[in-house]
Amino acid sequence: MMKMISKDIGIDLGTANVLIYIKGKGIVLDEPSIVALEADTKRVIAVGKEANEMLGRTPGKVKAIRPMKDGVIADFEITEIMLNAFIKKIKAKRLFSRPRVLICCPTNITPVERNAIKEAAERTGARRVYIEEEPKVAAIGAGMDISKPTANMVIDIGGGTTDIAILSLNDIVVSESVKVAGNAMDQDIIRYIKTKYHLLIGDLTAEEIKCNFANVNDPDKKEKMEIKGRNLLTGLPDTITITQLEIKEALTDSVNTIIKSATSVLEDCPPELSGDIVDKGIVLTGGGALLTGLSDLLEENLKVPILIAESPLTCVAEGAGVLLENIKALEEKDY
Repeated sequence: MMKMISKDIGIDLGTANVLIYIKGKGIVLDEPSIVALEADTKRVIAVGKEANEMLGRTPGKVKAIRPMKDGVIADFEITEIMLNAFIKKIKAKRLFSRPRVLICCPTNITPVERNAIKEAAERTGARRVYIEEEPKVAAIGAGMDISKPTANMVIDIGGGTTDIAILSLNDIVVSESVKVAGNAMDQDIIRYIKTKYHLLIGDLTAEEIKCNFANVNDPDKKEKMEIKGRNLLTGLPDTITITQLEIKEALTDSVNTIIKSATSVLEDCPPELSGDIVDKGIVLTGGGALLTGLSDLLEENLKVPILIAESPLTCVAEGAGVLLENIKALEEKDY
């Protein structure tokens, strides 16, 4: 009989994606946080990548749901189903007996939301659940040494939230979390095109525009992109051409909110630590770090060097891995 071993697992439970890190193996799963189910029976049809492909394309009786909203659990039951499916996928249930689980979440979640995340993990078979704040874990994953009495600043732009924090001596000194990030930017693009062109586009099209076409700092007036959708006046499929300048305009409010929040965190920083940030710069993590022109725009407004993490999309999961290597320090904390 195969001996059951206990493994430690790190989970980046994001609004847009879930990443799972297994101690000793690295990142073993990176899939969208989406569940597709039958509307009437609540029977699960697909989870993750398969469910993502169904987004906006499902027949009436099938719903594709994002159970995480703004970095926290919006639907407890569906989150549990999703976590269970992912843990089964990595065969954690079969190979490991009740793993210890570290889950990363935004800085501004309430005790109730924190407990909801904890309970969801416990019900998937976790022996012990630890919760750490995303910007701290992202900073560790980006290779920053936050153990010294010097300041490190990180801006973690995920799917549901942007977490901004200044860290020193393994803890957060000042932080702010805003519900403006990748998903809000997708909605900005959808709204702009709907208002200006009476064309309705889906989430996947909006994301493609944001990732592959947008430039929020120095848009090229000549750069154009053809997009397809449904004309709201005729109800028929239609194609329009948009410019980079228009997409910059669509994203202005969201980008300005992130700049304003980062400015506010810098203003609250103790003066002794401000000098460190000027010397070291600010590290950008999360999918939003890849938005073309954002780092230049932040640098221009904050007057501080901006560095993009080597692998912004996996920083939180990598950081969880580093923390799992030192599980004793987590054990000592009061969860």
